[in-house]
Amino acid sequence: MSLTFAVGDLTIHRVIEQETTFLPALEMFPALTGELLAENRSWLRQAKALDNEDGLILCFQSYVVKTPHHTILIDTCIGNDKPRTTRPKWHMKTDDIYLSGLKAAGLSVGDIDIVMCTHLHPDHVGWNTRLENGWWVPTFPNARYVFGKGEFEHWAAQNAKAEIPTFTDSVLPVVEANKADLVTNDFAIGDHARILPTPGHTPGHVAFVFGKGRDAAVFCGDAMHSPLQTRYPDLSPKFDVDPTAAAKSRRGLLERLCETETLCCTAHFPSPSAGRIKRRGDAFTCEMV
Repeated sequence: MSLTFAVGDLTIHRVIEQETTFLPALEMFPALTGELLAENRSWLRQAKALDNEDGLILCFQSYVVKTPHHTILIDTCIGNDKPRTTRPKWHMKTDDIYLSGLKAAGLSVGDIDIVMCTHLHPDHVGWNTRLENGWWVPTFPNARYVFGKGEFEHWAAQNAKAEIPTFTDSVLPVVEANKADLVTNDFAIGDHARILPTPGHTPGHVAFVFGKGRDAAVFCGDAMHSPLQTRYPDLSPKFDVDPTAAAKSRRGLLERLCETETLCCTAHFPSPSAGRIKRRGDAFTCEMV
């Protein structure tokens, strides 16, 4: 299993925190029928995206992108010591898997220049902070953290009504440490990184496009969760705040990537998680690298 890819003048490292059964497929996707699942069960199991009890297998990971000028971390997974009572596998973790994965890529927390979050769900911001002497502090001391302004404002408004642990332990401490940049969709880092709006999963969800002069790699966050959604782009998980908008974003992303050399780096597809999008009838498939 490859954890490192080279695309153009980019080097991409995967840092995996968990790869495990998440939810039953029929629970994750409300519009999925037993009949449709049966039609796709064989290839999903072969792809290690579905277990023997029809549970979806998801990878929870970050990507580190080394450009000629920066070392950039895309999403920060689950984190340690975080109260996540609805997710037992995430709740109050104390393992060293994530930081060991970063070390295996030849990196320390001090090597990260920029952290970019596709959205602010708990499995994408967890390692933004870590617990030190009872306080949440930014894990990556030399990094600027990039949050979408619309995404941040949405969760700030929700948190004002009722405290959201993810926001208070993994987002606000970064802002309070003056490490955050709240950006709009015209944000770019030189000529190597830019934003692709993909709303629907959350109101301000974005993908990140990397590559000088072309789309060399796209990091799509939760625009897709499972390879099943490449064949059925209208299939939205129960977590999407706007399933219709999410489906539109997903199909638009797949059309953009289809039959190109752009590497599609998914957040949650099973290993190796990255591939190239090909057309399959009126839908798509992701051919893993």
